[in-house]
Amino acid sequence: MAEGRFTNPVVASLAGIRDFFARQELESRFSERDRADGLNILITGANSGLGFALAVEMASRGGRVIMAGRSKIPEAGERVKKLSGSQSVEMRYLDLSRIETIHQLVDSLVKDGIKLDICILNAAVALPGSRKTASGQDEMFLVNYLSSVILTQGLIAKSVLPLRDQGEPSKLIFISSDSHQGATYIDYEEFGRYFEYGVSKGISNYSYFKLVSNTYATELSRRINKGSVQLGINVICPGPVHSNIVKEAPWLLRMTLKGIFWIIFKSPAKAARPVVYMALSDDYRGTTNQYLHMFNPKKMDPKVYDEAEGKKLWERSIELIGTLA
Repeated sequence: MAEGRFTNPVVASLAGIRDFFARQELESRFSERDRADGLNILITGANSGLGFALAVEMASRGGRVIMAGRSKIPEAGERVKKLSGSQSVEMRYLDLSRIETIHQLVDSLVKDGIKLDICILNAAVALPGSRKTASGQDEMFLVNYLSSVILTQGLIAKSVLPLRDQGEPSKLIFISSDSHQGATYIDYEEFGRYFEYGVSKGISNYSYFKLVSNTYATELSRRINKGSVQLGINVICPGPVHSNIVKEAPWLLRMTLKGIFWIIFKSPAKAARPVVYMALSDDYRGTTNQYLHMFNPKKMDPKVYDEAEGKKLWERSIELIGTLA
């Protein structure tokens, strides 16, 4: 059975204490001079939390921001405009638990002739147990992993996220979690199969699916950037974020976690800083398959770099998507 680093949500949350106080090697490199002028930027899960904070930052730095989310349309976009002082902000509907909305988003971007310079895959869910989607997948599996595959494959295939042989490559950034470190190898008996589970497995799956996602990001970079970097595909853990991701946890657990979040976790605005740095700084211009844990460069779990594992994950993912088309 697949297992993540944690099965207890309180222990998982308290693990963020060390991260909160850790030295941040590259923090001094973060600069207000890093601009996004004229860049088209898509952010998933941008209606709240980290995604919302990223939208404010990118818009305030001159980017044309496309906020993709399933709620708070258009209110969240109007708030971003007000906070950033920019009118170059729009919202588009995207519900990663409904595959048809992924295709609709990609098709709308194609129709409007939009070419993305930066795509930030931020959306994720943490659920207290299994929940079947309309396509028959478990919601955490679909939202936290497979939908990112469907979205990236669509954006690249239709040149919305273009591969560039010349000039600065476009950038694809996967928001991850350092809790992926220590998760098990991918369990292909479970892969794509719906089954019932509870809170402990739900917490375990969150970090496990981050390992799966990081493995996909690494394989995608390996396949696209064979000779030169045509699409910068990087991964970042922004650190412990005070967000609303535990909104569906049982009441007592939710109150406990919110207390921990309030005391030791960073605000979404602060957590957005290393993501903005990776997206805009010259330090990451033309790079691919790099990993940041907040402002600290490091390696992902060794399993992520296993070429045979990456190839198998790619093939199984494409095969599964084919059955859902």
